[in-house]
Amino acid sequence: MRRCSRTGCTELAVATLTYVYADSTAVVGPLATQAEPHSYDLCNRHAHRLTAPRGWEVVRFEGEFAAPPPTSDDLTALAEAVREAGRADRPVEAVPVASTGRRGHLRVLPGPTDD
Repeated sequence: MRRCSRTGCTELAVATLTYVYADSTAVVGPLATQAEPHSYDLCNRHAHRLTAPRGWEVVRFEGEFAAPPPTSDDLTALAEAVREAGRADRPVEAVPVASTGRRGHLRVLPGPTDD
């Protein structure tokens, strides 16, 4: 299951946005079977509210976007696990840092000794 590409949105993607630069057109259609590097996955809300720059046309799929069926793809499952681990609202475990008596953001590491 892919998530919406819009920053801060955690909803599931149901549509794919592709820009056709030669025609100054933004195309919003059903979710592509695979993520493409030059397209964007959108949730239902963002797919319906998308606007294009002045002079551009939006071609939008008529009807409701359907959620994709669940997949058992191992690579997809791994990507979702990584995305979940990197969520900003996930609690971060504190790592103990040795106190240096100073600010603590710089550390001095012992170098090779001259014997």
